[in-house]
Amino acid sequence: MTKLICQRILLKLSGEALMSEAGGSIDADIIKRLATEIKELCDCGVQVGLVVGGGNILRGAEKASEGLDRVTGDQMGMLATVINALAMQDAIEHLGQPVRVMSALKINQVCEDYIRRRAVRHLEKGRVVIFAAGTGNPFFTTDSAASLRAIEINAELMIKATKVKGVYSADPEKVKDAKFYSRLTYDEALDQRLNVMDTTALVLCKENNMPMRVMNIFEQGAVMRLMMGEDIGSLIQ
Repeated sequence: MTKLICQRILLKLSGEALMSEAGGSIDADIIKRLATEIKELCDCGVQVGLVVGGGNILRGAEKASEGLDRVTGDQMGMLATVINALAMQDAIEHLGQPVRVMSALKINQVCEDYIRRRAVRHLEKGRVVIFAAGTGNPFFTTDSAASLRAIEINAELMIKATKVKGVYSADPEKVKDAKFYSRLTYDEALDQRLNVMDTTALVLCKENNMPMRVMNIFEQGAVMRLMMGEDIGSLIQ
């Protein structure tokens, strides 16, 4: 069997990745497909941590721009990530894969509190761990939460799932001649403002030597091929 390049990863999914083309906030078929890919990773021995955004339901910053208090808006956004986490948990469990949702906010009736040592223990036992509610603090995005959790659990790689091949100089769906970057440093991503993640998330990864792979999550089997050593997407390190 081909040796895996990583034993423990942190996968960051945007909330928008769960949306249906018809506009529904959560598409059951998309969640099932993502759950199947995560189950296949676990079956091969990869320990998977997962952070899901909440943008398909609500974005706190957008609500703040409409007049809602920013702290309240961000707290609502954190709860949206919990909804997505529970949906992903259900889909993965239906495939027979043990999962734990750990929330940065205390919601004991629906999920566990986030405790780093307990999260690592779950991973070591082969359970998928879904980190919900961001960092538990307003003004921090789920990108920052993903970077933080990846570092805390000693992940070997953080994967930022997108709808395009990887990192480009501009939106490839709008700019035909946008340059694709297969390799770049965190300094280059920051200096060129490539919008890979927010600045806080990038700086966290840079200062803690956390490599990041940006890739198209909608390319079926891509994450597994990456784990088998195929060069997919853009590598930032």
